[in-house]
Amino acid sequence: MPSVLPLGDPVPADGGFPPSVLQELPTRADKPLGLYVHIPFCSVRCGYCDFNTYTASDLGPGASRQSYPDTLIAELEFAASVLEASGAPARQLSTVFFGGGTPTLLPAEELARILGTAQRLFGFVPGAEITTEANPDTVTEHSAEVLAQAGFTRVSLGMQSAVPSVLATLDRTHNPQNVPAAHDAARAAGLQTSVDLIYGTPGESLQDWRSSLEAAIALQPDHISAYSLIVEDGTAMAAKIRRGELPDIDPDDQADKYLLTDELLQQAGYHWYEVSNFSTARATRSQHNLNYWLDSDWWGAGPGAHSHVAGLRWWNVKHPAAYAQRLHADTSPGHGREILDAEAKVLEHLMLRLRIAEGLDIAEYNGLPARTASGTAAISAADLQNLVREGLIEQEPARPSSSAPEGRAVLTLKGRLLADAVTRRLLG
Repeated sequence: MPSVLPLGDPVPADGGFPPSVLQELPTRADKPLGLYVHIPFCSVRCGYCDFNTYTASDLGPGASRQSYPDTLIAELEFAASVLEASGAPARQLSTVFFGGGTPTLLPAEELARILGTAQRLFGFVPGAEITTEANPDTVTEHSAEVLAQAGFTRVSLGMQSAVPSVLATLDRTHNPQNVPAAHDAARAAGLQTSVDLIYGTPGESLQDWRSSLEAAIALQPDHISAYSLIVEDGTAMAAKIRRGELPDIDPDDQADKYLLTDELLQQAGYHWYEVSNFSTARATRSQHNLNYWLDSDWWGAGPGAHSHVAGLRWWNVKHPAAYAQRLHADTSPGHGREILDAEAKVLEHLMLRLRIAEGLDIAEYNGLPARTASGTAAISAADLQNLVREGLIEQEPARPSSSAPEGRAVLTLKGRLLADAVTRRLLG
């Protein structure tokens, strides 16, 4: 089952923000505001999955797929009232992302209704990016047309692998032959396309992974995500590995597969813009995910969904029944919340900026008030030179008139494989 939520501080029934956040909000008027919509339903629970998802038999009384859209809409209305009560300048949504679970297990018309409510309550900035994740078996020409007409701009297909034996190990039930059909349906409707892949599955050979990459590239999607498999405690796959039914994850194998990923995708015209994400152009990057990496604000709607506004992070109750009960009582579905302290802000700034192709602005980082408050050391020229010598980062040269380290630290290919280690080195 999904992992346990952190406790945090209690969320008030009205969802109101603490005074420090109310003071900060006016300064974030130019920050993008995103909306994440969690659809927690799956037809089958995959053995590797640690997300907050449920099959029909898991739901129990008080929750159903049929009633869920109305419950989500109730949270969107609640969110609009909380943001209005904060007194902050109104912001339209720059991105909306329907994730799961499998959002497309709901009828496309219901996804359209939820999106229409978000547009009515918040409005969309011109050119807003609006994405839904989808299982390839659930996308048809009709559903893709409904989504496009409703305002969706992008579909992210959960392909994971093109090799049947690998899909079986992952407990993925979709038919690999349906991936091209789903992709073509989305394209015909005028939607941008993204394909999600997972590498490092127990028993997956390097040739298996090459086959999956080549199959994804052959579709010519706008965007490809390639994630290394992480086996979380409490999952069915973790239990199988513990019992010796599956081999354990091999970090060296995963590194080889990432190197192959970068090689084949670059040859095909895809460029990395985040360690696990590649796109054909700047315009086809996932703006919603970039908002996470660039310290923007987002409201997460749905059971277990996480939100972030002006340094305040909160998360909803996990189970759809408890979530529905809270909203039917017109109270916040929030389970807990926390205000990021100076140390957490510095760590996240460094870690997240390093993961993107633009890299870490060194002067900006050294000038962070939170860095000084946390007692974190500034990055020195010697720190950077050592990492450059080791082939872990590239660094733009400082201006001739400046003796302080400047420019941007950008991970090399080797550095992307060791991103966490580079972060620890720079923290000092």
